[in-house]
Amino acid sequence: MTLAGPDIRIFISAAEQSADQHAAGLIEAFRQTTPNATFIGLAGPAMRDAGCETYYDMTTRSAMALAAIRRVPEALALLRRLKRWLADEPCDAAVLVDSPTLNLPIAKICKRLGIPVLYYIAPQTWAWAAWRNARIRRRVNRLACIWPFEENWFKADGIPATYVGHPAFDHLLAADVDQARIDEFRDGAAPVVTLLPGSRQHVVREVLPGQLEVAQVLAKRFRRARFIIVPASGNIHELIETLVQQAADRGLRDRLTCSSCDDGPSRAAAIRAADLVLVASGTITLEVAYHGTPMIVMYNAGRWMYRLLGRWLISTKHLSIPNILAGRRVVPEFMPYYRSTDPIIATAIEWLSTPRTLDRIRHDLAEVIEPIVKPGAAKNAADQLAQMLAETRCPPQDAAPYSERDSNPDSGGDSDRT
Repeated sequence: MTLAGPDIRIFISAAEQSADQHAAGLIEAFRQTTPNATFIGLAGPAMRDAGCETYYDMTTRSAMALAAIRRVPEALALLRRLKRWLADEPCDAAVLVDSPTLNLPIAKICKRLGIPVLYYIAPQTWAWAAWRNARIRRRVNRLACIWPFEENWFKADGIPATYVGHPAFDHLLAADVDQARIDEFRDGAAPVVTLLPGSRQHVVREVLPGQLEVAQVLAKRFRRARFIIVPASGNIHELIETLVQQAADRGLRDRLTCSSCDDGPSRAAAIRAADLVLVASGTITLEVAYHGTPMIVMYNAGRWMYRLLGRWLISTKHLSIPNILAGRRVVPEFMPYYRSTDPIIATAIEWLSTPRTLDRIRHDLAEVIEPIVKPGAAKNAADQLAQMLAETRCPPQDAAPYSERDSNPDSGGDSDRT
């Protein structure tokens, strides 16, 4: 859909590195049909490369879990500035990408200023914090979902939601898997086990030591086994090498290949070459499932944190993406914490000793993934933005400045807490 008329000004917000990539894809897709659009907002390097102007960059020091607490003062100060800036710099629409802790308060500001909101990558309220749906319904005009079951979940709560596909599928469908690299990884080894410890340093520190414990036992059990690690970045590469030197015995180190740090061909080949992947929980499990490789999902955030908070917040039966998509246990998930690697080791030995089990897991993963592969997530989300603009765009009207009156429950606005 091409939008004619005056130039279009769109506020866009991404607070994480992955969201920066997804937002950049949407910007590029939208400009293919609407070149007169200007994007400005909370932008990272990928968004800047796509032509977005930067009001502020939250992506360079993005954080999760307890690390995010240190950024609360920064986020609160940013929200105060945004209230004034958005009132003084009218925008035709806002696109908010992931990060609901930051972006739902921004959606509240936009709502009060009359700026229609497209939320791309829906908050995972189906897993926890379902009460947030009331806020989403009040503050968001359209919700672009990346998981197929989310559309009906949000629609049941009166939220206009559309499944646009997962951005990862665009990269996976476009990537060529290097067969020569697969052959190089295998090269007489049996079995091949790939370790994917995550893309964040705190996750690598939590997950890789357990993965190395499992690998050391497998190395003694299977004399021709080979182990591969593909770091997600240069910083992660250095951390992995340090942890391997600290935790792994010489027998494992001699059979462990730490591949080049990239998120494309080497990782795809390492996944395809593997008989089994030990993988940190996260979006990377979708990539492993796409390649049809049996996996064991691991995460070790600590049992006390789970007992104090997690068990009261998490409402989904399964925690890993493949099992959530399947609605049943397709792959074992040892998360959000594990006390011992012994059950993980036992599962890995059982699987690697019985090829029929591995074949069954491959079949189950294919049944889960094949029906949901939907290319063009960025384009589909950009189409949602165009449709929203076509429905809501009207002659500019003076928006009332944000004031203390907006937080008064009697004013009829969105008066709940941020």
